[in-house]
Amino acid sequence: MLDVKRNLTTLMDFYELTMAAGYYEEGYEDKISVFDMFFRRVPDGGGYAIMAGLAQFIEAIDNLSFTEEDITFLRGTGVFNEKFLEYLKNFSFHCNVWAIEEGTPIFPHEPIVTVEGPSIECQLIETLLLVTFNHQCLIATKASRIVRAASGRPVMEFGARRAQGYDGAYYGARAAYMAGCTSTSCVMASRDFGIPSSGTMAHSWVQMFPSEYEAFKKYAELYPDSCTLLVDTYSVVKSGIPNAIKVFNEVLKPMGKRPRGIRIDSGDIAYLSKKARKMLDEAGYPDCTICASNSLDEYIVRDLILQGARIDSFGIGENLITAKSHPVFGGVYKLAAVKGDDGVYVPKIKLSESIEKLTIPGLKKVWRIYDADGKAMADYITLDGEEVDTRYGITLFDPVETWKERTYVNCTARCLSTPIYVEGKRVYESPNLADIQKYCKAQMRTLWDEVLRFENPHGYYVDLSQKLWDLRQDLLKKMSK
Repeated sequence: MLDVKRNLTTLMDFYELTMAAGYYEEGYEDKISVFDMFFRRVPDGGGYAIMAGLAQFIEAIDNLSFTEEDITFLRGTGVFNEKFLEYLKNFSFHCNVWAIEEGTPIFPHEPIVTVEGPSIECQLIETLLLVTFNHQCLIATKASRIVRAASGRPVMEFGARRAQGYDGAYYGARAAYMAGCTSTSCVMASRDFGIPSSGTMAHSWVQMFPSEYEAFKKYAELYPDSCTLLVDTYSVVKSGIPNAIKVFNEVLKPMGKRPRGIRIDSGDIAYLSKKARKMLDEAGYPDCTICASNSLDEYIVRDLILQGARIDSFGIGENLITAKSHPVFGGVYKLAAVKGDDGVYVPKIKLSESIEKLTIPGLKKVWRIYDADGKAMADYITLDGEEVDTRYGITLFDPVETWKERTYVNCTARCLSTPIYVEGKRVYESPNLADIQKYCKAQMRTLWDEVLRFENPHGYYVDLSQKLWDLRQDLLKKMSK
């Protein structure tokens, strides 16, 4: 896990400090505010995203403190006075935080993290919060798409060398495993997160020896219990498979061992996998698996399967670890309410010419509505304190196209907004990663197939309670005058 000595307190945009200093000058250090993190669009035009990054956010918040070196640096900017620097020197976290748990499918516009507390504290963690959740949600969402495309075949995360930096490789492996990948090539992530490790050889191993056969022979002698050979360095059909079979016969068979598999990393993988399968079967190795790699993504994986490719597993690198087709998650962090001197929240809203950029005011909770079979029907955002009673059914309506209305009966509601911190004290313990993966798989089964489509997925409904919708409409009318 994250090294506790790694202090991420100053992982922030400079404007967070200048705003915080301004709040301090205005006496706002004790003014209570509410901020929400949400996102507006699902990456790749998909129907859902996956919540990820909560454990790392917790670790960072648990270790928030401005060091003497931080204070010295900030003093050197010449921007901040000594009173504010003293405030930072004595900084501690007092906020309430709610978040949707890792591994949960999430949808646009709903608060996936809510922070309530002193305005300065809420503001200072903005970038830290966003960079943590934006990255892992993005990679988990991409991994989930690829895992689904593989239709039950194992997907190995092979992307460390193509990731954007150390953390991209390390935490990307975590997010990918959470969303269903079976292993990672990143040894550090395997060690720290308990992810199974995977990997065989590179083309350089084959090229290092006088011949492909000798390279395969030595590898089989070294790793007879897990022998997987990379067969495309020269020619899959003409030399790779024949040399692999020869080594299986001459090295493994006398030991009473069976080969684990071969890997194809280039060429027409559908065609080559079929040829390889036939050759291996005829040689008496029907149990030798075939792994495909080489810049794969969910669409290529899906097409390979549709073409009848004889592939048992996939190694996915750059397109997964960088979410190459849609490399920005786009989560934002917006002010939703400020508590007045009378202790009553004043809701805040951001207007825009674009309806998707309108924010949802107030301190809120997110609920998921399930039918009698446990399928997720819609998400329901309420004001804090509202009760969601489904005993006699519940009527939901689209917050934009309000004539679209539906009453759900025989349903249940579950609050997704989970308390993480209460007045700065952590009240939540993150599950281990293997349990989060199991939870994610179970939650994915609650989604309808129509929501899971790659192209033109059904729009999952995220609706507002009547009270919240009325509050938003009143604010829109007042702000538009």
